Amino acid sequence: MQTISTRRRTSGAILGASALALTAFFSAPAHAAQATADASCGVLAPGASATAQAAVDAACSQIGVWYSWGGGHAATPGASYGYYDGSDPDSLHDGERKGFDCSGLMRYAYYRATGKDLLNGTADDQFHTSQAAARFSAGQGTAPLLPGDLMFWGSGHIHHVAMYLGNGQMVEAYESGTHIRVTSVRTGGDYAGAVRINGSGTPIPPPANGGTVFETWGTGVRTHRSPSVGSDVVDTFPGPTQVSVQCQQHAETVTAEGYTNDAWAKLADGSWVTNIYIKGPAWLPGIPDCGGSSTPPPSGGSKAFQTWGTGVRTHSEPNVNAGVVDYFAQPTTVNVVCQRHAQTVTAEGYTNDAWAKLTDGSWMTVIYIKGPDWLPGVATC
Repeated sequence: MQTISTRRRTSGAILGASALALTAFFSAPAHAAQATADASCGVLAPGASATAQAAVDAACSQIGVWYSWGGGHAATPGASYGYYDGSDPDSLHDGERKGFDCSGLMRYAYYRATGKDLLNGTADDQFHTSQAAARFSAGQGTAPLLPGDLMFWGSGHIHHVAMYLGNGQMVEAYESGTHIRVTSVRTGGDYAGAVRINGSGTPIPPPANGGTVFETWGTGVRTHRSPSVGSDVVDTFPGPTQVSVQCQQHAETVTAEGYTNDAWAKLADGSWVTNIYIKGPAWLPGIPDCGGSSTPPPSGGSKAFQTWGTGVRTHSEPNVNAGVVDYFAQPTTVNVVCQRHAQTVTAEGYTNDAWAKLTDGSWMTVIYIKGPDWLPGVATC
């Protein structure tokens, strides 16, 4: 069986498990009424070819999808279930997570951009690809890079790859237990250089109806006449399907596949599908509100709030050392059931012992929920 090479915990290359959890948890700025703008995922600098721009769009459409060891390496490029890598405890559940590892995401992005499976292999294979139109050494840094260029890490053997976006940002599938994310580029350590993929090929054009293309996941997914599972069925997707999303809104709360979400996407044919079955975060990035839900409806006595910051984790207990349940790569709407005083958390000079319990039973510190230190109108657990 081929070993899929990607970013792992290697000496000097990545933080230890507990340090990594705390770093990711406290990656957002201090608690405030106005959240700091997040780094957007997209083409952030001029000069990229149409193919590279399409590859960036494809990679960015997967923001919030699980990292999964070996994911993306099925017969056809796209999200797939991974497997335990045999060494990293965080990958024990990758067989239950449909997503991408680092090279699987790059393979998918350029497949979507060209219609050809150009990068079917490991990160090391991709570094040595015959499809390279240009190569850049580690010493050159990011100065010559354009959006869509692939950045690589490894000494001797390449173990990680990410895609440059411009303006010092990149998109990557980082490691087990996290989701696909945008982050600042890393050109120190064992950074090995970059490759520009040959720009030939035919990018898949954007939808003529002005929507944004996303991909569904799962089987037997139904779309409905209105944003409610009780409304008439319009279509059924037997497997993952490309859909054009026009807008989204908060409506009926749905619990499925272990997720709870009240966000629904309106498709080009006027039908609706719960965002649970669209790859990406709970609230799709870059998609406007349909105008019918300025305030999300409550679910089971809960109250909706907006998170802020990037890389925020929820936990099985109100404690940063408890198991990670979910990871919000970007601001997300959450339904809070109740709150309680528990472990005191200090982040960026702010200290708070209030934790919010969400509808899926997970907990998150109130520091990362917009509003005061004790959420108004929310009961004590």
